[in-house]
Amino acid sequence: MEFHKGNSSQEHKEIPNLSHLEITRSPRSPRASPRSPRMQHSSGSPLKGGSGRGSPVKHDRVSHSRRDGRPKKCGSGGKGTWGGLLDTGDSFHLDPNDPNYDSSDDSNQMNTSNASQPSEEFKKKVTVIIEEYFATDDVVSTTGELRDLGHPAYLYYFVKKLVSMSMDRNDKEKEMAAVLLSSLYADVLDPPQVRKGFSKLVESSDDLAVDVPDMVDTLALFIARAVVDDMLPPSFLTKQMAKLPNGSKGIDVLRTAEKGYLSAPLHAENIERKWGGSKNKTVEDMKAKIRDLLIEYGVCGDKREALRCIKDLNVPHFHHEIVKRAILIAMEKRSMEVRILDLLKGAAEDGFINSSQMSKGFARLIEVIDDLSLDIPNARQILQSLISKAASEGWLSASSLKSLNTQQANALEDDEVMKLFKAKATSMIHEYFLTGDLFEVMSGLAPENHLSSPALNAIFVKKLILLAMDRKNREKEMASVLLTTLSFATEDIVNGFVMLLESVEDTALDNPVVVEDLAKFIARAVVDEVLAPLNLSDIERNSDGEEVLRMARSLLGARFAGERMSRCWGGGGSGRAVGWAIEDVKERIEKALEEYETGGDAREACRCIKELGMPFFHHEVVKKALVNVMEKKNERLWGLLEMCFDMGLVTENQMKKGFERVREGIDDLKLDVPDVEREYKRYVERAKENGWLDSDFSIKKSVEGEIC
Repeated sequence: MEFHKGNSSQEHKEIPNLSHLEITRSPRSPRASPRSPRMQHSSGSPLKGGSGRGSPVKHDRVSHSRRDGRPKKCGSGGKGTWGGLLDTGDSFHLDPNDPNYDSSDDSNQMNTSNASQPSEEFKKKVTVIIEEYFATDDVVSTTGELRDLGHPAYLYYFVKKLVSMSMDRNDKEKEMAAVLLSSLYADVLDPPQVRKGFSKLVESSDDLAVDVPDMVDTLALFIARAVVDDMLPPSFLTKQMAKLPNGSKGIDVLRTAEKGYLSAPLHAENIERKWGGSKNKTVEDMKAKIRDLLIEYGVCGDKREALRCIKDLNVPHFHHEIVKRAILIAMEKRSMEVRILDLLKGAAEDGFINSSQMSKGFARLIEVIDDLSLDIPNARQILQSLISKAASEGWLSASSLKSLNTQQANALEDDEVMKLFKAKATSMIHEYFLTGDLFEVMSGLAPENHLSSPALNAIFVKKLILLAMDRKNREKEMASVLLTTLSFATEDIVNGFVMLLESVEDTALDNPVVVEDLAKFIARAVVDEVLAPLNLSDIERNSDGEEVLRMARSLLGARFAGERMSRCWGGGGSGRAVGWAIEDVKERIEKALEEYETGGDAREACRCIKELGMPFFHHEVVKKALVNVMEKKNERLWGLLEMCFDMGLVTENQMKKGFERVREGIDDLKLDVPDVEREYKRYVERAKENGWLDSDFSIKKSVEGEIC
């Protein structure tokens, strides 16, 4: 019998007949297995050429030693070898009938297989759970089933499967998948499992693209949604991109997520609404959930559960309703005061409710205090007491609220007073269009001049935009800039736009493009943070301007909406050169600060900043000045910030935003300023002492960890 092809260079030589010999096999030799194909030749076959070459045993091809015949050190050998030490192939299985079988080897093989990937049974159960969830939309039931499933180390597969199954379905299922992931995160799903699941999805992008034509955009949106929902850190994108080979569709996915979604203005709200998520939440639904939440908290007193419910509502722009209803409960049931204040304090300190929403909730109660007094004896005194306690504990800025002791004068409703104010406002606006002097307008509207009240503020906003729409883009730009500078309450500006929309038909007789102009003014106000996106719903409820608001939302939803809207009037307001890019403005700010730092005049520096004509971008001045102070240990620029704030050139909102931007970049600053955390904390405290920041301003980072 000839040996199998490829055994060695001697494969064509004759082999002696060894059938008369008794061969003793080692019990541990792998060649001893009767199943080995190399040993299945007939013992009775005549083997020639055995004589004349010495002992036939010497030339026997079968090993008689305890030594393994495979190559050393996993070299896999060459021709005629048995392959590498671990080259078992996909069909390799241990045979219990093999004389050399060791049960521990079988156990090790099973453990290795189990550790590498989930079993087929696990995968089938995951698929069933996801299909049932898409059919029932029951988050609670799905959470329980997933928890009962066990195997937490394999839950990354659930993340991957959930997203991939929703990608070729409707927007409803995509939104359901995003909501489920957010609900399970840090409860059933550990953060590393979520990151691993998305990593697997990005790595398999090329395969997914075969079945899902719009895979790049869909998966990018899922990743952006996970970043917005704080499930993935922003650094995930750069770290994952470094692991991918060139030409991978995963790179396109990550770039689309970063530049197409996360870099866009108002990206958080746009991403959340992309699949219709927040559109399905009506105001009445939210109010009912908030009411139930507070009732349950009043019964059980579980603050941690109440804070979790607040987070799960996922409506940060409507948190003022929580504050309003909670304080109202405390006013009606005095025994609940301590518990309610403890809940609101915890929500403020943990970042669930921001200072703006907290102040707005109290302000809404102040507006209706007269009506509350009919049902709650001493309502004014009780509310004042609650405000004082909240302010003393540092989680409410009382300075931003109206005084409860002052009443609106009835004279403001007098037609003669209104007529005089309109004439005065028209004169001020005309003069502003000629001179561009923001400070003159602000001083004219100061409270001490008796020209400041909610009703008059709304009229001024209406008059300003009406006069601007009759003029060129320069005046329209100046009007938008003035809106960002005025210290009007958001509600006053909302009422001003409501009045404009109510008179849009009359205005259209003189201005055929009034709808387009008003839409741009509203969108620009949102980009400049004069209005919050939620305020558009307030305007819509109180007016008939559906067409205007639909166009405004369309402008805000466009790509690069922030930059486009900041230039919608050509960028010529208040002396600013037409068409300046953001990078040009940053460069001019940097030059102005460098010139002042090297011995320049403070008034000249303030003039340069003012002439930029971009008060909504003054947070860049704060950021660059603060970074410079911490890097060079030179407080000259700190003095400039002090002067800018005292002059009203940098508002409290812009100051806060500048400090927040420095806070977010603290990790990068550590490379140049090792003690940046301590320095930042020190300057935050000084800013609070100077009145630049509210006392509740947090030095915590927004993504992860704390600075101190």
